[in-house]
Amino acid sequence: MIGSGNGFSSGSHSAPMAEINTTPLVDVMLVLLVIFIITAPLLTHAVKIDLPQASSQPLPEKPEVVSVSIDGAGKVYWNDVALVADELPFKLQQAAKTEPQPEIHIRADKETRYQVLAEVMADAQNAGIKKMGFISEPKP
Repeated sequence: MIGSGNGFSSGSHSAPMAEINTTPLVDVMLVLLVIFIITAPLLTHAVKIDLPQASSQPLPEKPEVVSVSIDGAGKVYWNDVALVADELPFKLQQAAKTEPQPEIHIRADKETRYQVLAEVMADAQNAGIKKMGFISEPKP
């Protein structure tokens, strides 16, 4: 068994084998190459389909938000600017004419009389305001 080349000779010089067997590596690379050669043409073929045509319109711009605040004494504010007595219906009519129509957010103090709040809502409805909401704070 002297010439077997397995590195375990019974002689005085026992050195490990320093060669790497590349045959399995070449076999794997050739198999992968054949697989890629076969599958590459399949990737370039596309299925012809008629896609639907769609047209979209741009989203309408978000309307302005107008804050109408009423304090406990019944004083009315338009975006935190105090209004005189008959100025609110005029401002609401101007807002109703703008396009897109702004949203009216009503913020009323809890001490505000209901009649004042009802008058503000009636003025908004008479002016032609379509979107109106109430702003409140949640209970702690």
